[in-house]
Amino acid sequence: MLDFVEVVCRIGTYCRKVERVGPAYLNSKKKQQSDHIERSESDEKLLNDDFEVDVNYLKSLDPKEWKNQDHYKILGLEKLRFDATDDDIRRAYRRMVLQHHPDKRKAKGEEIKTDDDYFTCITKAYETLGTPKTRRSFDSVDPEFDDSLPTQAEIESSFFEIFKKYFDLNARWSEKKSVPPFGDMNSTREDVERFYSFWYDFKSWREFSYLDEEDKEKGQDRDERRWIEKENKVARIKRKKEEMMRIRALVDLAYNNDKRIQKFKNEEKERKLAAKRAKMDAVQAQKAEQERAVREAQLAKERAEKAEQKRIEQIRIEREQAKKAIKKERKLLRDKAKENNYFGNNDKDVLKNMEGVEKICETFSLTELQELNKKMENLAKDSFFLALKKADLKIKAELEEVNQTQNKCKSATKSEPVIKEVKKTELWSNENVQLLIKAVNLFPAGTSQRWDVIASFINQHSTGEANITARDVLNKAKALQHSDFSKNTLKTQANATAFENFEKSKKEVVTSSDITVNTEISSEIAGNSESKENHTNGNIPASTAGNTKSSKTALKAWTKEEQALLEQAIKTYPISTPDRWDRIAECIPNRSKKDCLRRVKELVELVNSKKEAQQLVK
Repeated sequence: MLDFVEVVCRIGTYCRKVERVGPAYLNSKKKQQSDHIERSESDEKLLNDDFEVDVNYLKSLDPKEWKNQDHYKILGLEKLRFDATDDDIRRAYRRMVLQHHPDKRKAKGEEIKTDDDYFTCITKAYETLGTPKTRRSFDSVDPEFDDSLPTQAEIESSFFEIFKKYFDLNARWSEKKSVPPFGDMNSTREDVERFYSFWYDFKSWREFSYLDEEDKEKGQDRDERRWIEKENKVARIKRKKEEMMRIRALVDLAYNNDKRIQKFKNEEKERKLAAKRAKMDAVQAQKAEQERAVREAQLAKERAEKAEQKRIEQIRIEREQAKKAIKKERKLLRDKAKENNYFGNNDKDVLKNMEGVEKICETFSLTELQELNKKMENLAKDSFFLALKKADLKIKAELEEVNQTQNKCKSATKSEPVIKEVKKTELWSNENVQLLIKAVNLFPAGTSQRWDVIASFINQHSTGEANITARDVLNKAKALQHSDFSKNTLKTQANATAFENFEKSKKEVVTSSDITVNTEISSEIAGNSESKENHTNGNIPASTAGNTKSSKTALKAWTKEEQALLEQAIKTYPISTPDRWDRIAECIPNRSKKDCLRRVKELVELVNSKKEAQQLVK
């Protein structure tokens, strides 16, 4: 046989076979022969180690029952079996032919049976194992393979060893070549999970066509062959399901008895319990923190209330002390004037100076009274008349201020000629706009027949003669919503107008004739001086000069802080409290008892007017 070598010529791109000649040919031949001899010797040695033939077993075989025979044992490959290569099978068959061919045995003088000689079984065995498809079919039903499952006693005695053995046996059926190992007690959780995941998704190439009861090729026609194939397919599917159930049972048995799985479950359980405990601790800590914050807020509130009560009590004490001090100074002034017969030469002067003493007591502050009493110790008469002039000047200044305010109110409230027919442009005056804003706040969205209620409220409280309907109210509200009302322009104007009206209605008008002192009431003032001294408020009595301070406080609008103090004081001092409104007035700086009563009355009237407007619509 000639030896050829492939040569690539660089002239163009093409290949050419060139025959070796001379020494190169001889050297290549010698190398091929030596390699073949070495391989043959090594393969022969390996085959001799695993090759065993039982002649008695061969002679006991029935060629008609060849399908139920062990083909590996017939060829002498019982040790190798599944691990035998195609070359091993080929060499084993050649050896069997050389030893057990009928002609060879006949030459040795052995009697040969022509019809049922066992050499037929050897031929069938090679035909079965020599072809990959038929060998795969026979390996699937290998009679030496153990399909059983381990017992509970075996599992308890040696869990890892016994299951490693069974899983290694069944690993031969895996379509995937890389089968994860079973591992031991020290295997990581990832390795164990990978192992069981592989076997729970196990895919086997094992098929059972070798056990078909009938061969479809023996069918007489196409229909019979199809029927045979259908029956064989049903039987194969049934055996395949049984095989997969066996594998699944083996995996479940290992999983349920695996101490590693129990250890991992306990660790997971402990981890979840730890996370749950940590979560509960966090919730408890948060709850404790919230309770602590609530307690601190409550304590702070109590401390603030105590401080406020202490402050109010201190104010009350200071006022009481101021009342006592001013009362003392007034008494001292009256006593000194009385001792000096009121610095008069006749009865008329005495009465006039008695009235002057009351003016000084009502108009002078505590500091001024103290200074006057000190001065009167040395220069009693001069100091007294200077103080009297000063008191007259104060009363005159306050009177002028009140008269100016009264004149302004009169000029602003002069009524114009009444026009019976009200135009649409004159329907909404500043007063009605202010009442509309107030009613919208009093009757929020959701009030039954809201716009009728608002219209009734405006008609009830308006001083004009115009009759405003619900449609007028709705149109005006929409107009205000789309106008500059969003910028608080109309709201500010309405609030200013409301405050002016409040001043007009609540201001106590004092005329000059009211404070003109005549001789007819002089004696009455002198006779009632002691009763005025014991006035409950301790402030200025109900005289013209004394009403100046009250009228000024009445004109001042209530702030949110004062409103809050009033509400708190009403809650603090119930109806059963003696001198309730005196105590309430003491809690609010710059507010008198009369102011507090007037404010409460206003709030009650506001609530009642709201109820009346709703009742009218109903």
